[in-house]
Amino acid sequence: MATEYVRFSPNAFLNSFNAKLEQPVRQHLKNVYACLAMSTMSAALGAAVHLFTNIMQAGFLSAIGALVFFFLLMNTPDDNGKSMTTRVGYLLGFTFLTGVGLGPLLEHVILVEPSIIITAFVATSTVFVSFSAASMLSERGRWLYLGGTLMTMLTTLMVLSLANIFFGAMWIYQTQLYLGLLAMCGFVLYDTQMIIEKRRLGSRDFVAHSLDLFVDFIGIFRRLLIILTQRVSQYRYFIFNIVQIHCRIRKQYFNQC
Repeated sequence: MATEYVRFSPNAFLNSFNAKLEQPVRQHLKNVYACLAMSTMSAALGAAVHLFTNIMQAGFLSAIGALVFFFLLMNTPDDNGKSMTTRVGYLLGFTFLTGVGLGPLLEHVILVEPSIIITAFVATSTVFVSFSAASMLSERGRWLYLGGTLMTMLTTLMVLSLANIFFGAMWIYQTQLYLGLLAMCGFVLYDTQMIIEKRRLGSRDFVAHSLDLFVDFIGIFRRLLIILTQRVSQYRYFIFNIVQIHCRIRKQYFNQC
């Protein structure tokens, strides 16, 4: 019995998107991801401002500023694209200050191992693109059922956060960390299909849709930064203990001689 091999073809892969998604939906997704790319660059600029300048540092004021831009964006109607420039400005202001807020975490990561930032960004991009493509190529509405489960997971994360304030247990923090990563990956699937369905129903608000995906992207990136930093720190601590034990054994050996 002959074995058939399926060869990967970039054209066939791209054509599968054309078969699954209508032209207006594809154009809308292009706008969404272009806006998401701008948002990501704005966040990177905000993080760089915190790390390399004294113009603005993460703190209470930057957090309040991010909330102000968020509420301005949410309370400014799309109005069939008439207020698009204003809303994009609010979005970039929010993402910039979100990047500033990442500054302290990035400072800690740099002290441990600077290459973790690149590794986390590449891993986040890979996960995000993979889950987005899977959502686009799946059957219509397949991942929308995740909405209730994801809301339950967010509620659980809030409860764990409150519990950890009182108990301060490491296992609670680790559970919250990995459960949050799983939830953010689920939101990429859910939000992508929700954006597609909203466009099919007539919504053209690509600014708000890109905001949803930006929150998912940053959520994954933040958690991968923490997880990878923990792994590197644990590995170095393990190596340090091995070296210490080796030195003690050598010292005892030479003292006996």
